[in-house]
Amino acid sequence: MKGKERRDNIIRDLRSEDRPVSAGTLAARYGVSRQVVVQDVALLRAQGIDIQSTSTGYLLSDSQQKSRVIKSFHTDDETAEELTICVDLGGCVKDVFVYHRAYGVVRAELNIRSRLDVSRFLSDVSSGRSGLLKKVTSDYHYHTITADSEDVLDMIQSALDERGFLAPLTDYEPVSFPSDGASL
Repeated sequence: MKGKERRDNIIRDLRSEDRPVSAGTLAARYGVSRQVVVQDVALLRAQGIDIQSTSTGYLLSDSQQKSRVIKSFHTDDETAEELTICVDLGGCVKDVFVYHRAYGVVRAELNIRSRLDVSRFLSDVSSGRSGLLKKVTSDYHYHTITADSEDVLDMIQSALDERGFLAPLTDYEPVSFPSDGASL
């Protein structure tokens, strides 16, 4: 199989899955190394195809999804509750990022879509040497949340606000962030 055909098949496979597909799975499917799949994904991204990386594999971004950036504040112990509110109401927590006065925007992809994803994420964080990204900005952080409709995003935002997890912008924060295009 030639590279172009393999890349077309990777796109097809990612479109047909609603869960992340690992590079190892794709490599086995096409009889190539994991590194070849990583290079294929880089080439597809360079062509403008929005492929998201997660800790469990690749996802093809759905352009029909609505997105919203929220600013959040909570304790480490409340992280599971914040993420669970989002996924239980039909949202996907695409990323977490902080706006640091010296470093600017520091972002990490999450793509958390279910309670199982929440559990895996918290397990990964607790078993590593690193902590939550929000720690570098005294627990203030942002999430890009996607959903099928603005109504779902409104429900998520209301639930987070009722729980006291939403935080106001400060004077030094920009209203929109460069790499996501969404505004607060």
